[in-house]
Amino acid sequence: MSTTTDILPAAHFIGGEWSPASSGKTSGSIDPATEEIHAELAAGDASDVDRAVLAARESFDTGIWRNMPPAKRSRILWKMADLIDQNRAAIAHAETMDTGKTAFDSGKIEIPLVAEIFRYYAGWVTKLEGSVLPLPGDSLGLSLREPVGVCGMITPWNFPMLLAAWKVAPALACGNSIVLKPSEQTSFSSLWMAKLAAEAGVPAGVFNVVTGGGRAVGTPLVQHPGVDKISFTGSTEVGRMVQREASNTLKRVTLELGGKSPNIVFDDADLKAAVRGAATGIFYNKGEVCAAGSRVLVQRGVYEEFLAGIEKMAGKTTVGHPLAEGTRMGPVCNADQYKSVLEFIEKGKAEGARLLAGGQSLQDEVGNGKGYYIAATVFADVDPKATIAQEEIFGPVLAVTPFDTEEDALRIAHDTRYGLAAGVWSQDLKRAIGFAKALRAGTVWVNTYNLYDPGMAFGGFKESGFGRDLGRQALDAYTESKSVWINLS
Repeated sequence: MSTTTDILPAAHFIGGEWSPASSGKTSGSIDPATEEIHAELAAGDASDVDRAVLAARESFDTGIWRNMPPAKRSRILWKMADLIDQNRAAIAHAETMDTGKTAFDSGKIEIPLVAEIFRYYAGWVTKLEGSVLPLPGDSLGLSLREPVGVCGMITPWNFPMLLAAWKVAPALACGNSIVLKPSEQTSFSSLWMAKLAAEAGVPAGVFNVVTGGGRAVGTPLVQHPGVDKISFTGSTEVGRMVQREASNTLKRVTLELGGKSPNIVFDDADLKAAVRGAATGIFYNKGEVCAAGSRVLVQRGVYEEFLAGIEKMAGKTTVGHPLAEGTRMGPVCNADQYKSVLEFIEKGKAEGARLLAGGQSLQDEVGNGKGYYIAATVFADVDPKATIAQEEIFGPVLAVTPFDTEEDALRIAHDTRYGLAAGVWSQDLKRAIGFAKALRAGTVWVNTYNLYDPGMAFGGFKESGFGRDLGRQALDAYTESKSVWINLS
């Protein structure tokens, strides 16, 4: 199989061409399974951002994309989806090498979903409509929807291509031009996306990618006066910085930030399904999911039975090399995250939670002293105020807490600064739907967890951010409304 470096150079994609960093510098991309550099990336800076923004601005101002007939733009986005499918194996391999996610997750779940997102928004291109308003006298009012302009996008390392698609697809569908800054740790699938966009027919300058660090590339992108909008997915702490820096030029901003999502299991739930759902909610993608169900609240009548089930599920979660057959969970993505997750585990032990499963590094056992491997970890009897119940760990660590009544469950569920997602498990749909309505969270799964669809909007309440990705709601983030008053007399 071809590697990423056989196909993509260590360069940005600016103005339809591969372009090295202005400084000539590169940085290594680390394989989290081996801790070895598997490829090189262009290490960008403010001058590279400026070149990319100028290319995007020129393409937008000339109208080469936004004024293209909608049916033609739709066909190009559909072709992008086809090309993503055709190159799925190579893209998925690059994604796994960058992130440590399993080959199954990359190749069978995430990259196919990327293609479906582009198809979904390809269908919207020809359906973006304005309206006619009744006005006093001999006048006609038009309400028009127009693209925002140049959109800066900053995406994280946990789902590199998938979360880029959440932003790129609707922005292109609406006629915008883009500068994408992926995480410097997981950039290759975004470069793949730019390559395939050009092959599909997206004009030069419409879709640009600049790789590099947050301070070197992300901050200049947020501050740039030529950027009309910033869409950011990442931590709440960095999201605050993005909002603060964007305010100097009054850019439009959407933020999809952290979470500490509760999975609430009532005593009338299908317990086997709830245990499976809780395991998926925290161990999928090593827990590196913003909406991970990292807190499970279990009604006391089924608490011990649930604990027995989740302990068994954690034990069956095979940790191994992400390309190895049978691996259910690969290494966490990077050295900093590996260290952070292990520190949270030690805090859980120190603060009195009962360690039910895991709780240790598997680096020596799985990787012969290399790789960021951590066992699937479950803590029971977790105090709702404990660190592991309050802070986003972003790793395979589950905190389980008992509750007595619905009121207790709702109080504990809301005892967090986040409001991204939640789960409810009950065979009483009246109870489940009522509880889902009461929860302050942007997504609530009922009797399932961690499922996504291009048509379902995603975003958070409270310190989990504002604005929505996916669904028709994302189109609002990438369009402006213009009112035109016409005097007919």
